[in-house]
Amino acid sequence: MKIKYVIISVAVVTTLGLGLFLWRNAHHDDSKHTDIKHMEDNHDEHAHMNEGEEGHEEEIVQLSDKEIQEFGIQLGSAKAGKLNQYIELPGEIVLNADGLAHVVPRVAGTVREVLATVGDRIEAGQLLAVLESRELANGKAAYLAAIEREKLAQANFFREERLWAKKVTSEQEYLDARQSLAEARIEKSSTEQQLHALGLNDSVLKDLPDHPDATYTRFEIRAPLGGTIIEKHMTLGENVSADTDVFSIADLSTVWVNLNIYQKDLVTIHKGQTVVIEIGHGIPSVEGKIAWVGPQIDEATRTAKARVELVNSAGNLRPGFFVTAKVAVGNDLLDIVVPKTALQSFEGNTVVFVRTDAGFVPKPVEIGGQNEASVEILSGLIEGQAYVTKGSFTLKAQLSKGAFGDGHNH
Repeated sequence: MKIKYVIISVAVVTTLGLGLFLWRNAHHDDSKHTDIKHMEDNHDEHAHMNEGEEGHEEEIVQLSDKEIQEFGIQLGSAKAGKLNQYIELPGEIVLNADGLAHVVPRVAGTVREVLATVGDRIEAGQLLAVLESRELANGKAAYLAAIEREKLAQANFFREERLWAKKVTSEQEYLDARQSLAEARIEKSSTEQQLHALGLNDSVLKDLPDHPDATYTRFEIRAPLGGTIIEKHMTLGENVSADTDVFSIADLSTVWVNLNIYQKDLVTIHKGQTVVIEIGHGIPSVEGKIAWVGPQIDEATRTAKARVELVNSAGNLRPGFFVTAKVAVGNDLLDIVVPKTALQSFEGNTVVFVRTDAGFVPKPVEIGGQNEASVEILSGLIEGQAYVTKGSFTLKAQLSKGAFGDGHNH
């Protein structure tokens, strides 16, 4: 009987143990399934988050029309254009030699009046100074004497001609009278030309016999052209010779720019090319054309000369200024040309901000030839595409703010 109870007890214990084992295995499988599902859910969540982050990889700046105007952003359309290429040459502003006059008195004398000085603007024919000249007085006296000798010779000839016609005088006396008249006329013409060479015109010579004796020594120096007096070499009471350079007058309404052309650039420089002259010193640049290219090379500088004539109505172009000349040597038509103000450097790339429906996007571009103002775009823009020509730095700043956490910019 006792053995029977022992067997029953062992069976019960065994059954309970097996049930506990099965229950634990079932609970462990449920937990494992729950963990796997949880990991899958986490993976899906991360995948969704990554998809959201990838949606922000394209940088975009969104601005309203009012903000575009406030920021001074200007737009343009990508199109073909010409890209001027320049060669820079050194030069100097000089006087226009065709508008320069050196005034000499042409007679020796003593300075009695000086009526102009350096810096004065004068008109052609204006009285500059007065000399007292014995040489001029002698010339006038010789001319007046020649007039009188001509009159006497002419009267004598007419008398001898009448007498010879009446057979009262000989033919030889008639011929001598005619020769004397011819010599008197030659002498008068000679003295007259001498006075013309001193600057006296026909009107003055015609009235000379009626002039008072005191005016015979008076010699007036007048301006041969209008302009500005740039030099004066005479003082009151000074004796000057006939070849003394007493005044220098320059017409400064135009000036020349002499350019030095290096040997390597000679093949590209020729008459008629457009030149931009940069003077500096706060003076605006001016544009002109090459009027002449020298045929020789200077032995010392190994350069040739070229000349540009410029209008100097404002008087800012002062002779002696050193300048830089930019000569246009190329004017090619290229597929896409944009102003340099459109370019920005962003994340290691050269970009142009393109306008799209979503906003302004930095578009990497490849650049080609360029000059001071413009640049050729080889790739990255297509014809007709709207882009920012001015104010792109503001858009770059907006992107930079976004990179530091200001998420509303893109």
